[in-house]
Amino acid sequence: MAELEVKGGKKGAPRIDLTPMVDLGFLLITFFMFTTTMSKPKAMEIQMPFKDENMQDEDKSKIKDGTALTLLLSRDHRIYYYNGIGDDPTKPPVIEVTYFKDKDGIRDVLINKKKTVRDLISQGILGATDKATVLIKPDSTSTTGDLISILDEMTINAIPIYAVVDITPVDREFIQKTEAAN
Repeated sequence: MAELEVKGGKKGAPRIDLTPMVDLGFLLITFFMFTTTMSKPKAMEIQMPFKDENMQDEDKSKIKDGTALTLLLSRDHRIYYYNGIGDDPTKPPVIEVTYFKDKDGIRDVLINKKKTVRDLISQGILGATDKATVLIKPDSTSTTGDLISILDEMTINAIPIYAVVDITPVDREFIQKTEAAN
């Protein structure tokens, strides 16, 4: 409440007691703390495959060589890639190099792979349910940012099936041979 102090017959200046304002401030702070929702952490949902040591080969899902594209993430933001799975030792795949760039980058490679799979389906070589499948194999020299960027590219290009798998010694050998040739 405001009071007027009068001393010796002069007009007094009003004096305001601010004690109730402190109580009101704490009530408001408490109210907003309880009613505010905190920002939720953003996380990417990853579905991990079921791993069973006793599973038979015919029960495992198979990737057709015509639908597969293998990406090898390496140092200096390099992406080595080849069509197929690369599991035939008599015919090693042709390894090519690209980067995360706008022109002739990994996005163009993914778009071309999707187009190739659509063409193979229209020719009757692949079934109607086959889709482009990308195997992402990060090397120990690649960065986490590269993995996140390639996962973003999968989302941007609407690649329905992709998997992050361990890089094999054969794939590391492919990288070394390609670097030595260049």
